[in-house]
Amino acid sequence: MSTRRICAFHVGELLLGIDVELVQEVLGDAPMTRVPLADPAVSGVLNLRGQIVAAIDARQRLGLPPRRPDDGWTNIVIRTDHESVSLVVDAEGEVVDLADSDVEQLPENVSERIRSLVTGACRVDDDLLLLLDAERTLTLGPD
Repeated sequence: MSTRRICAFHVGELLLGIDVELVQEVLGDAPMTRVPLADPAVSGVLNLRGQIVAAIDARQRLGLPPRRPDDGWTNIVIRTDHESVSLVVDAEGEVVDLADSDVEQLPENVSERIRSLVTGACRVDDDLLLLLDAERTLTLGPD
């Protein structure tokens, strides 16, 4: 039976996860510099030990309401084929071990916007964990 490790995190009421192999590091609410005229999903850029990393807001990508100004956030830095990109989430979760057989299709009542970014779902304790497609989530363009 094949298993994989998933880095779980929270965005709004959702529990989401991404393969641990793609995660470079998890940062707290690191300071970001706003980028004028950037795509609305770009929260800004952060300086990661001299490397400039774009920060993509998971709430905006998923079509969720914006976070309140006084709420904290966490940066999940993800390695793509070309660069590192930060996914801005509400809070980090735990690393979860999943068997491939545990992954199911998304429930029909999930919005099309979320459905377009998620590859599957599984039960973790009493929560539904949605598995994000990193490439689609971090690639910006027309919705």
